[in-house]
Amino acid sequence: MWLLMVSAWSWALFCATGSISDSARQLDKRSSALAAYRGLPVEDETIQAEIASIEAALELTEQSSCFKLREVFSGKNEDRLFYRFTLCMVIQFFQQMCGGNLISTYISTIFEQNLKLGSDLSRILAASALTWKCLCNFIPFFAIDRLGRRKVFMFSGTGMCLCMVVLTITTSFDTSNKAASVLSVVFIWLFNLFYPIGFSGANFVYCTEVAPIQLRVAMASISTANKWLWNFIVVMITPVALDTIGYQYYIVYAAISACIPVSVYFFYPETMGRNLESLNQVFRDAPSVWHVVSMAKDLPKGDVSHLDVEGVEKKLDIEQKEHA
Repeated sequence: MWLLMVSAWSWALFCATGSISDSARQLDKRSSALAAYRGLPVEDETIQAEIASIEAALELTEQSSCFKLREVFSGKNEDRLFYRFTLCMVIQFFQQMCGGNLISTYISTIFEQNLKLGSDLSRILAASALTWKCLCNFIPFFAIDRLGRRKVFMFSGTGMCLCMVVLTITTSFDTSNKAASVLSVVFIWLFNLFYPIGFSGANFVYCTEVAPIQLRVAMASISTANKWLWNFIVVMITPVALDTIGYQYYIVYAAISACIPVSVYFFYPETMGRNLESLNQVFRDAPSVWHVVSMAKDLPKGDVSHLDVEGVEKKLDIEQKEHA
C-alpha cells in the first residue's frame, strides 16, 4: 500500500507534464510566449530585441561545429566547457555532501542511537523536523529570484557549516548531558532551515543556466546523476561512520559546507536576471576563470546586454529588409 502512495506523486507529475509550457527558445510562437512571461506586448522593443538575440545565438550555434560531450574534457575550446561542467558537478556534489541527506535519512537514528532520546520521542522529533523542512522548502520560491543564486548558495552553505560545527561539539558530550542534546535538536532544526534555501531547487536551475545550449541537457543530466551517486554513498557509509567515529563524522560535512561560500564567491557567476546569451559570451571573453564572476556581475539585468547589441542590430536589420 505504501508503494502505491509513493508512486502517486510520479503519476501526478506525469499527468501534469502536458500542462507545462515549453521554453521560449524552442517554441514557434516564441514572441507571444516571451511577451506573456515578461508581461509586455509582443510589439515591445524589448521583446523583439530579446527574440533577435536568441535567434542570433541559435544561428551562431548552428553555424559553429556542434559540441560533443568529449570536447568538455579536451580543454581546447573557447567556451570553457570543462569549467562550466565542473560548476554543475560541484554544486550537485555540495547538494548531497553538505549533510542534507544525512539529516533527512538518519535523523531518527541520530536522535535515538546517538542522543539516546528514546524511541517515541525520537520519532516525534524526526517527523516534526522533516515537516519543518518541508515548510522551509517554500522559502526558495521567494529567495532565488530576489536575492540571486550566489547569495542563496553562500547563505545556505554558511548556515549549514555553522550547524554542523555545533553538532560536532554537542554530540561529543556524553548523552547524559541534556543541554547538549537540546542544542543538537535545535541545530538540526536550524539546518533544515538553511538547507532548502540554497539546495532545494537553485542547484538544478543553476546547472541549466551555465551550460551552453548544445550541452545543456547532457550537463544537467550528468550532474543530476552525480548528485544521486553521492546520495548513494552517504546512505551507505553513514551507519558505519556513526558507529565508528561518532561525532567526528560531522566534521566532514562542516568542512564541505565551509567550501560552499568560498567556491561560490570566487567561481560561480550570478545568473539571476542575466541574458543567457550574454552570459555565454562572458565565458568566452573572460581572460581566465578568475574573471568570469566579475564580468558576469557587470551584465545588466533583464534586458539584452551590450555584448549582444551588435548581433541584435544585424538581426533586426535583416528582418526589416526582408519585410520591406
